[in-house]
Amino acid sequence: MHSSDTSGTEVPVPIKVLPHGEGLALPAYATDGAAGMDVVSAEDVTIAAGARHAVATGLAVAIPHGFEIQVRPRSGLALKHGITVANAPGTIDSDYRGEVKVILINHGTAPFEIRRGDRVAQLVLAPVTRASWLPVQELDETVRGEGGFGSTGGVVSLGN
Repeated sequence: MHSSDTSGTEVPVPIKVLPHGEGLALPAYATDGAAGMDVVSAEDVTIAAGARHAVATGLAVAIPHGFEIQVRPRSGLALKHGITVANAPGTIDSDYRGEVKVILINHGTAPFEIRRGDRVAQLVLAPVTRASWLPVQELDETVRGEGGFGSTGGVVSLGN
């Protein structure tokens, strides 16, 4: 199999275009190697510096059981404008059928204008592994042990 052959790896996800999403591009991979699909805004909105907004996409999806869609920031918007997904990565559960919205936050210093059709985030379809709790009296020992935030080092200014 050639490394660029992706046959058999796609999972069909039913998608419904809502009335205000008519005429917009469906989420799409920008390149063959892209993990996320760019999703566009279905509205014009300006997000003030420090503010948040749930940006409409004009789409609803039926994610197959056993999967989720992760809503992730676009790196260019984050680097150039301080625009990111407030709850990154956001999760769309397989039983949700409402409109997909992207909660963007403006960490920049200027208002940020979004126009209908602008790419605002990436959507990544991912498998979900569900946990079951196993109550125990003791946990196994590790080198780290109970060391908390910053305990593994890496930043000189944090100290030990």
